[in-house]
Amino acid sequence: DWSSDVCSSDLAVLYGPDLMPASAGKRLSQWVGVNPELKTELQGNGWRKGKKMLTPLQVRTIVQYLGEP
Repeated sequence: DWSSDVCSSDLAVLYGPDLMPASAGKRLSQWVGVNPELKTELQGNGWRKGKKMLTPLQVRTIVQYLGEP
């Protein structure tokens, strides 16, 4: 249920539970960076690199492209 803001590092850890939070965050940023459609859609929703909090819409967009963590 992605109905409230989520800390980007918390989401990153869900996608990389085997990684330390900083490494998980870097990996999630890399995934966004290599997917131009995802990056463009996120930017249209107010996302920018380094943003600490993600809106529910931004989280749903990431999940749409990457699948459920």
